Amino acid sequence: MKRLIFATGNQDKLREIRAIMEGLDYEILSMKEAGIDIEIEENGTTFQENALIKARAINQICHELVLADDSGLEVDYMDKQPGVFSHRFGGEDTPYSIKNQMIIDRLAGVPDEKRTARFVCAIAAVFPDGTELVKEATMEGIIGYQEAGANGFGYDPIFYLPEYGCTSAELSPEDKNAISHRGKALRLMREELEKQNS
Repeated sequence: MKRLIFATGNQDKLREIRAIMEGLDYEILSMKEAGIDIEIEENGTTFQENALIKARAINQICHELVLADDSGLEVDYMDKQPGVFSHRFGGEDTPYSIKNQMIIDRLAGVPDEKRTARFVCAIAAVFPDGTELVKEATMEGIIGYQEAGANGFGYDPIFYLPEYGCTSAELSPEDKNAISHRGKALRLMREELEKQNS
């Protein structure tokens, strides 16, 4: 079976990726599992640029198929912040419970119709021959008034989905994968990989 290296050390993310990519004709490995340990400076100005920076850096080491994602939260009332700085927002090592509260505080007194936000995910693939491909998808919602739910991670507990009446952290992993920005982007990428293998 061919190997696919996913540029992440995040086990929660890897679990989602493996669930969505299940049945694809690749063994999916994290960087660590592939024996790759490098620091990559993500200095792009868009999610797509950052995903490509990561995928290219790892592909140069292993010369295998590499997928990388960059994702984050855009809050319209905050001029689409934290955006590409979602991971570093409020400090790189700041717990998400504090980051989430910072966003809730910034939106104090802001009505529902102005609390619109989206999760964005760009997934880049760099193939062994150097060919590149990027897919991007979003999940729309609003910023809630307090954290709720224990199933998600990151900003999931404050990302409220009006049509479901709950936050993305209150969805089951299966339901979340069906509608999430990462789930949609991964399925778009999966379709491309299946085309190439057919």
